[in-house]
Amino acid sequence: MGTKFSNLNISNNDINTINNENCLYCSKPFTNELWCKECINSLEKLAENGNREAIFNLAIRYEGGNGTEKNLEKAFYWYKKAAENGDADAMNNLAVCYEYGEGIEKNLEKAFYWYQKAAENGVKEAMFNLAMCCYSGEGTEKNLEKAFSWYQNAAEHGNTSTMNNLAGMYYNGEGTEKNLEKAFYWQQRATRSNEVSYNNEAGELCNECKQPYTYYQWCQQCNTKQFQQDFSKWTSKNEFIDKFIQEAQLKAKNSYEILEWIPYDKLSSINYYDKGRFSEIHKAIWLDGPIFSWNFDKKQWNRCNFQTGYEVILKTLNNSSNLNDKFLEEWKYHYTCQKKSFSKFIQFCGITKDPNSLNYIIVMSYAKKGRLKVIHESNLTHGDFHDGNILMSDNQNELFIIDLGLCKPISDTANKINEIYGVLPYMAPEILRKKPYAPTSDIYSFSMIMWEFTSGIPPFNYEAHDFKLILSICGGKRPEIIENTPKCYVDLMKKCWDSDPANRPTIIMLENIISEWIGCISDYYRINSNGDYEYVVPNVDNQLEDVMLEFVEANKSLVQEQVNASIIQSHPQAHYTSRKLSEILVQETQGFDCVIED
Repeated sequence: MGTKFSNLNISNNDINTINNENCLYCSKPFTNELWCKECINSLEKLAENGNREAIFNLAIRYEGGNGTEKNLEKAFYWYKKAAENGDADAMNNLAVCYEYGEGIEKNLEKAFYWYQKAAENGVKEAMFNLAMCCYSGEGTEKNLEKAFSWYQNAAEHGNTSTMNNLAGMYYNGEGTEKNLEKAFYWQQRATRSNEVSYNNEAGELCNECKQPYTYYQWCQQCNTKQFQQDFSKWTSKNEFIDKFIQEAQLKAKNSYEILEWIPYDKLSSINYYDKGRFSEIHKAIWLDGPIFSWNFDKKQWNRCNFQTGYEVILKTLNNSSNLNDKFLEEWKYHYTCQKKSFSKFIQFCGITKDPNSLNYIIVMSYAKKGRLKVIHESNLTHGDFHDGNILMSDNQNELFIIDLGLCKPISDTANKINEIYGVLPYMAPEILRKKPYAPTSDIYSFSMIMWEFTSGIPPFNYEAHDFKLILSICGGKRPEIIENTPKCYVDLMKKCWDSDPANRPTIIMLENIISEWIGCISDYYRINSNGDYEYVVPNVDNQLEDVMLEFVEANKSLVQEQVNASIIQSHPQAHYTSRKLSEILVQETQGFDCVIED
């Protein structure tokens, strides 16, 4: 990590300059790693004069041996100084020094003390470490209630390492009442994160076969046998659905990969919710709820019904009484992505059938309002990506992608062009030119969502969504940039809506960039939680710091202006539900080919 020498007017790029023998500032020869010893000494002088930023950075330098010889005693000394000056991150690092005896004699009581101070100041890593101390009784009396409380705090602050621990405490009733539903919830949250993979460090064994669990409270070998024994107890009366569900159950590596045939009489409180292109949506309560684990004592599945049932969405597939394998394609794609991501998609729970209409119904978990990366990693394209296909969880902490009706393997979209469906403002110009869908087409759609995030209204809200708009989009027209939008955000958005698909970033690039932004900005507001906004985030390079400050300034402008955005009336011919656009494209075909042909 680089150090920010703001007070010296020296940047990492200036100091770490390849092919230079001398420092650009003091002309002295570089020491190890092209760091200038004189400038490091100046950093130490700043620290000795009480500069908070310099104190913390100097401790990091001594701990890692960057720009100077590694010296854990000096690292400890400066971490202690920074911690005593109120630096929360330094408090956590100081606790680590005490816990492992780095630069100071090992002292678990002092480690606990500083973990607690850091945790109380919002450092989520410290919350996790503090919970571990309370759970094990290291440096303090063992206290499962406090361990549970700090695990919960850390998990709610987004510490993914903690979520499995919290699930375990709910499952075993440690420090709180036993609650399988909440254990299931936090286990889901943990597995949804790409940062966490289950490694069964505790070596938990299956009660039946005595082999290690393949996932949290999940023995694939034993559970596969249970599913097989139950095959004779149910049928959808459709060979394709039966095969689809049975294969999913036999291959399920965890509870999140299970699909079920759900008897219609296990659904209650069914109410109309919405209508889609080929389906009708209802909200309902699934009385049983999804499977969580096998109960060896009761010889039945543990299920998560949250006492009053499990909220679900029912998607009735019109004219599906004689459903075939091709009709199931969307849901096979959805299930593939769900397994890849441990569901950044709305969870596909299973299938049922309306006894009156005989139509089949997809049963999904309910969210109020998923990840595009996983679609692309699965060699798929979404094909209909817009704000209506992004839902928000109840706690507003998670977003999900839904409606993979046009989701197809890339090889399929390259070989044939079917009817063009979608929401016009979100459709890439190459799609409007009848070119095949590709991952880059989804990136264009993402740019429109980026713009909507800054404006608060859908793109081209004030225009008719007609042939004229198609020509304009293909001619390079894009929504107007909203005032005070950070430049870095605008630059990224413009790359995403570039007319040449080859110039657009990949979803991996987008995730890396945006995740870095979020992490840096979150750290800035946490470090400056007292409202002074005088401290910068340590260990970020100049470019990332500039990005962070652009967002900070944009946020200040937004707060200062206190804009009461008026509701903009949509054009009567603006449509924000997916529709078939071939009728528009057929109009004035000669003019269309002439004007927007590649």
